[in-house]
Amino acid sequence: MTAPTAVAVRAPAGPPRLKIVLTGPFGVGKTTLVGAVSDIAPLTTEAVMTAGNTADDTTHTPAKTTTTVAMDFGRLEINGVTVYVYGTPGQHRFWFMWDAIVRGAVGAVVLVDTRRLQDSFRHLDYVDNADLPFVIAVNQFPGGHTYPVDAVREALAVTADVPVVAIDARDRDSVRDLLIALVEHVLARTARSNPTRAAATSP
Repeated sequence: MTAPTAVAVRAPAGPPRLKIVLTGPFGVGKTTLVGAVSDIAPLTTEAVMTAGNTADDTTHTPAKTTTTVAMDFGRLEINGVTVYVYGTPGQHRFWFMWDAIVRGAVGAVVLVDTRRLQDSFRHLDYVDNADLPFVIAVNQFPGGHTYPVDAVREALAVTADVPVVAIDARDRDSVRDLLIALVEHVLARTARSNPTRAAATSP
């Protein structure tokens, strides 16, 4: 699977637009992140979790009673660019929807929880195989241990050019800074692969 070239699309008489995908394990804070940063009322598809589901570990989220069954969607403006954020469902049984959600995206955020980094590898493999530029967002949960960025990078076995950003998914400014880091990473990667096109299409 090959992702589209990562450039901003400029609509007639409108600002450039970027589609970004947010992915990560069940209960890592994706819906919270979209709600915190969106300039509009976010679209969510939360449903009550069914009893007896053993596919997803709720050890670190015992109070969680709902789950995303399709996607989360939010929209915001960053430096004159309209950014559309699509969150993937985290539960294993809804992973079949990822291909449809990712279509047309120029970059991705992989949201991780340091208490269960092993749950993130499926998501990292997916965006890597899709050839999407991505950043890793380390959600800081209350009471969780804080690790140095290099330690997280080593544990996840990602290369030095992939940004790793510590965030609070509940904080709008924290999430905006994360998305700015992703946009800059997308544009930098585009510039390396196609300098002429990147210069012509940068917002």
